[in-house]
Amino acid sequence: MKPVNIGICGLGTVGGGTFNVLARNNTQISARTGCDIRVTHVAIRSDKPEFDLSGVTVFEDVLELAQADGVDVVVETIGGYDLAKALVLTAIEHGKHVVTANKALIAEHGNEIFAKAEAKGVSVFFEAAVAGGIPIIKAVREGLAANRIEWLAGIINGTGNFILTEMKDKSRDFADVLKEAQALGYAEADPTFDVEGIDACHKLVILASLAFGIPLSFEKAFTEGISKIAPQDVVLAEELGFNIKHLGIARQVETGVELRVHPTLIPQSQLLANVHGVMNAVMVKADAVGPTMYYGPGAGAEPTASSIVADICDIARQIDAPLDTKVPPLAFRPGFIDGGEVLPIDAVTTEYYLRFSAKDEAGVMNHVTQVLGDAGISIEAMIQKAPGFDDNATKVATVALITDAVIESNMKQALASIEKVDAVQGSVTLIRVESLA
Repeated sequence: MKPVNIGICGLGTVGGGTFNVLARNNTQISARTGCDIRVTHVAIRSDKPEFDLSGVTVFEDVLELAQADGVDVVVETIGGYDLAKALVLTAIEHGKHVVTANKALIAEHGNEIFAKAEAKGVSVFFEAAVAGGIPIIKAVREGLAANRIEWLAGIINGTGNFILTEMKDKSRDFADVLKEAQALGYAEADPTFDVEGIDACHKLVILASLAFGIPLSFEKAFTEGISKIAPQDVVLAEELGFNIKHLGIARQVETGVELRVHPTLIPQSQLLANVHGVMNAVMVKADAVGPTMYYGPGAGAEPTASSIVADICDIARQIDAPLDTKVPPLAFRPGFIDGGEVLPIDAVTTEYYLRFSAKDEAGVMNHVTQVLGDAGISIEAMIQKAPGFDDNATKVATVALITDAVIESNMKQALASIEKVDAVQGSVTLIRVESLA
């Protein structure tokens, strides 16, 4: 087979990791693919003395690289939206295959990108866009191809998982742990994408499209962050037998597809509840194989490079094959990808954790249970803490309870009624509960 020439756009953390892995493991990679895969072009904005670029053509403009003769595969590791999109579309227009780690680009513009790639007869691969070094894309797209996937749920943002782990293990509050995460480089100076669930949502919509054959639907997904999780919620959840995790959940139900990212109580006995620190994990439930789980580092230079290079290897193996013989980027052939209605969060049915403060006096819980009963909601478990539990010196007790499964629109109506009970102080905290069975 002829050599496959790689052009890497950006030699930062991920691009640099890719360059190093390709150089260090060249012999093994060639033995697996049957061809010489080599970096022949890079696009960088400043000198990178830590890389040996002898024999490599260097550009400052990524769009120049995307049009350069002699490049077979363009690797996009610059991140962001506008320039990355222009780079990928330019590469496709000039007949280059593309590998990207850019989950935002795929989640928000993938439908357009894949359509253009099909028209031009080239491949776009994106294993590194979801969960870093975990080969979850290949698992869902190819390894589970015999199955009808029922649901998937994942811890797919390491920053959020680190924060929740520290809050649980060391009884720290959110703001304190966030500062440490920023100091350690886990969180950006502006942590919104991580802690408010946007990053996880980008990854979830990609997985959902692969699992259910629906178009990428980022704008339809529900997203809720972890910034409002209080230390007392972590403590009370643990007493009730749960851990709090920031989950991305996609589930196929009779009425459509649930597509949601939010804090979630998971029973402590389940595997996902015990994924700690910055690690990622995705559980997939399929009809033939049952539940499977994929665990590993969700970020980092070489874990992410591992996925990028695996994509490059896949392209190299089939580079001259007709496009219609290759695995489709979203698992399903384009003609079989349909609208697949994404349900609003109010139409989702799940169990709930509720926490509220109430005057420490007789009859309060009778009022609350009456409100829930009138809405057809049963209480599965309850804890009541005496005044002072949440450092409140007034005569206010803390109540936490788990409900049975109920549609969210009904739960919200019941919540509004609970907050009108005279003895209830302030708003009610709501966190969804999943058994993942």
